[in-house]
Amino acid sequence: MQPAAVRVKLLRDGARVPTRATDLATGFDLSACIDAPLRIGNSPVLVPTGIALEIPPGIDAQVRPRSGLARQGVLCSFGTIDADYRGELLVTLYTIAPGIEHTIEPGDRIAQLVFGLLAPAEFVLAAELGATARGTGGHGSTGR
Repeated sequence: MQPAAVRVKLLRDGARVPTRATDLATGFDLSACIDAPLRIGNSPVLVPTGIALEIPPGIDAQVRPRSGLARQGVLCSFGTIDADYRGELLVTLYTIAPGIEHTIEPGDRIAQLVFGLLAPAEFVLAAELGATARGTGGHGSTGR
């Protein structure tokens, strides 16, 4: 499969093109583009990446947490980057508990960018939906 061309614009000094940590990694690391260390706590903080992307139509781009930071209690909120957005990518970081703090240094890898193909879909109004074994069972209805 031919890779999709995602154009990237570096918006300021210190910005880095997203890269894969290994050849088989599915996520591209996003790096913090900050001038000084930034303390992350329990309240959400927007961390700039210093890049803007031109994502081709039909491609879905998702921002996801890095497992190494998650292990330390530092998460980013999931986010979608639409193909028509041309602004700077900002990553919302926070810690999962009041007692956890983490310092982000300039250039630190703070999140992952994962691409997927969009499934063509449309909504069709229906008076009834097809029956399944699960039915209307919601959160936790299939077990732990």
